Amino acid sequence: MKKKILSLIAVAACAISMIGCGSSSNATSGSSSASGSKSSGTSQVAAIKKKGTINWVTNAEFEPFEYKDGNKIIGIDAEIAQAIADDLGVKLNVNDIAFDSCVPAVSTGKDDFCAAGLTDTPDREKNVDFTNSYFNASQAIVVTKDSKISSRSDLNGKTVGVQQGTTGDTYCTNEKGENDIKVNEVKRYNKPMDAVSDLIAGRIDAVVIDNFPAEKLVSKNSGKIKKLDEALSEEKYAIAVPKGSDLKDEINKVLKKLESDGTLDKINSKYIKTE
Repeated sequence: MKKKILSLIAVAACAISMIGCGSSSNATSGSSSASGSKSSGTSQVAAIKKKGTINWVTNAEFEPFEYKDGNKIIGIDAEIAQAIADDLGVKLNVNDIAFDSCVPAVSTGKDDFCAAGLTDTPDREKNVDFTNSYFNASQAIVVTKDSKISSRSDLNGKTVGVQQGTTGDTYCTNEKGENDIKVNEVKRYNKPMDAVSDLIAGRIDAVVIDNFPAEKLVSKNSGKIKKLDEALSEEKYAIAVPKGSDLKDEINKVLKKLESDGTLDKINSKYIKTE
């Protein structure tokens, strides 16, 4: 009996020891995977300056904000991104990926910031921090020239194409049922041009996309599609950075300077031609 009691005590001691080790291991794993600038107090700006490069993530399918001219990515966001790199005195690296992967790339620390015609929304704020807004935008409605859709309310019950992961996607999907427009079906595309192709082919009733990219798509498909005067919704673009990062304040300084000295207006005028 004594031997049995001693054996039970030994097993209990071993179990307690193992629990203690498991707790220590989990804590270490959690801290190592957390954001450096938030959990360990390190400066993202200092780290960027030390390595000499800053990583900008975007989706270059969004003219006039970011799009390809040959092998080069140009546009409003491209010039702002370069201004940020110049201010920090580092080289700008570009990571061109699918739009719905941009915010995760920043939140996980793979990239330093995202400028991609990105709207500051409560859902996105759960994963990243946003700078001050630098552009007022809206979600436009694009239809065929002969479409009977003439207002935003006409989207009710229709099949609508959107770029996956955009605010147009969120608005039309209407998961929480809070929006006044309730479409019948949402079809998602990686590229806005693919949505327009399906619109022209009659496979969808309308495309919802940001206003200025919509204007570019209409001009490239003259006579086939049109943009409604009435917008679906209004929003603001901002730049996403990791949670708790000091890069947010640094970028805000750059945006303020670009706005105060007139550079931002010049950049916008360069890519957005007013008639």
